[in-house]
Amino acid sequence: MAIVRTPRGAWVQAGLRALAAGGPDAVRVEPLATALGVSKGGFYWHFADRGALLEEMLDTWERTGTEDIIARVENHPGDARAKLRKLFEITGQPEGLAVELAVRDWSRRDGKVAARLRRADNQRLDFVRSLFRPFCADEDDVEVRSMLAYSAVIGSYFIAAEHGGRTRSQILQLALDRLLD
Repeated sequence: MAIVRTPRGAWVQAGLRALAAGGPDAVRVEPLATALGVSKGGFYWHFADRGALLEEMLDTWERTGTEDIIARVENHPGDARAKLRKLFEITGQPEGLAVELAVRDWSRRDGKVAARLRRADNQRLDFVRSLFRPFCADEDDVEVRSMLAYSAVIGSYFIAAEHGGRTRSQILQLALDRLLD
């Protein structure tokens, strides 16, 4: 009879859920095993230690929150404006938000995480700039629109204000419409 092991990805996803719920201190082997309904021994089949899991969690966050999104937008048909609309559609959804905010909070206390966040932010902003350049002749305009767009997506999650009967999503759409003028 073959031994069934909990897949490596299940441990990573459980770790990301724990990170989102309680920060990096909540990412512990025993509670993750309990959440997965397995013994903690299976963890060590996949990871040398907790640090290795944390690294893979950051790899996954960076891949899914940066590289995969860029690929989806690049494969979307249409011009730069259509791609920016697709980018806002993807990033304006709350899925992944808790992990994104947890990584940003974690980066304030961990220099290695801060370096990873800086790399992801730079890659993301470079991509946004590449989408504004085709219709913004002035590089300052490209930079301002890119920063405002990125800030709107990330920063809107930190704002608890009401929007006069509009949803956060509607406000982000209005912001994008202004940025695309």
